[in-house]
Amino acid sequence: MARYVLFGSYSADVVERRAPHREAHLTRLRQLQAQGKVITIGPTKDLTKVFGVYEAADEAAARTLVEEDPYWQAGVWTEYTLMEWIQAF
Repeated sequence: MARYVLFGSYSADVVERRAPHREAHLTRLRQLQAQGKVITIGPTKDLTKVFGVYEAADEAAARTLVEEDPYWQAGVWTEYTLMEWIQAF
């Protein structure tokens, strides 16, 4: 398994847009964390960017984890990049 770093952006109306999807988003993240597929994830303090670390078999699997998220599907996250990460320590 490899680790992938997510860098993404939120929509300008993030607070309003995320409201109906927030519980599904958080429930899913808790499930993925319990499965070892999400190491950490969260927004920047100003709610403009999201940062996360996923563990997946390959980049395609990591992208699936991101794109199946309710926030991605509802347009709360507007763009993202994913890069394989080598954890030094």
